[in-house]
Amino acid sequence: MITETIALREHFPLPLLGENPALSVYARSPSPEMQSERRYPAVLICPGGGYSFVSDREAEPVALAFLNAGFTAAVLTYSVAPKMRPPQPLAEAAAAMALLRRKAADWRIDPKRIAVCGFSAGGHLAASLAAMSEDEMLRPLGLAPGEARPSAQILCYAVLAAQAAHSGTFRNLLGDDPAVWHAFSPVHRITPETPPAFLWHTADDSVVPVENSLLYASALSKHKIPFALHIFAHGPHGLSVADAEVGTPDPVTAQWLPLASEWLRSL
Repeated sequence: MITETIALREHFPLPLLGENPALSVYARSPSPEMQSERRYPAVLICPGGGYSFVSDREAEPVALAFLNAGFTAAVLTYSVAPKMRPPQPLAEAAAAMALLRRKAADWRIDPKRIAVCGFSAGGHLAASLAAMSEDEMLRPLGLAPGEARPSAQILCYAVLAAQAAHSGTFRNLLGDDPAVWHAFSPVHRITPETPPAFLWHTADDSVVPVENSLLYASALSKHKIPFALHIFAHGPHGLSVADAEVGTPDPVTAQWLPLASEWLRSL
């Protein structure tokens, strides 16, 4: 059977100040035997790490899983504490999304179908991008309207509400003022323009409480934003793709990725 080869394009520097922010893109290479004009939906992946590091377990393994599911995938390595200052991670995510759209032809991406996918603190970043891509704090980037707005968002055991948060995530990003935490809680930033969301969590997550996803889903419902919510009964925080490669094999929670892929294709 003829298949397309897979090319790894590593580390495209982003034009921002920070601790070496970069985008790694995983895309199919054109082949004479395949339809070279085909464009794929894409996923921008924001790994977790509490804004103190960027998790490898939620980076390439996730990108390869989405690639195998028929998507172009990109992993954002964003700036973290103690060297970053807000809104650096958000600005880097916005720049990454804009770069995917600008390079859509080169990377065989459908520019109208680029989702953002985030894990834990990376889920906070993904949801922040979904809610705040047009915020005036990002105006210095010089982006066109809508250029940084995701088509959809996938939020994996994400930090979404200060009142139910993993406090270290907010402290690393924003300092110690709870009032600032509230202002940067994605659950409070939903508008009628917020893109559709796919959320998943485990009920017994002891690091980021499941209430984060429940509160966010409730807020989406109030604003009539389409969403899917999957709560799995058991599983530790940081499952990633929940297979042997990442060290947390769990065939039940591993269903999240095919579920999310089919959900994306249905939009």
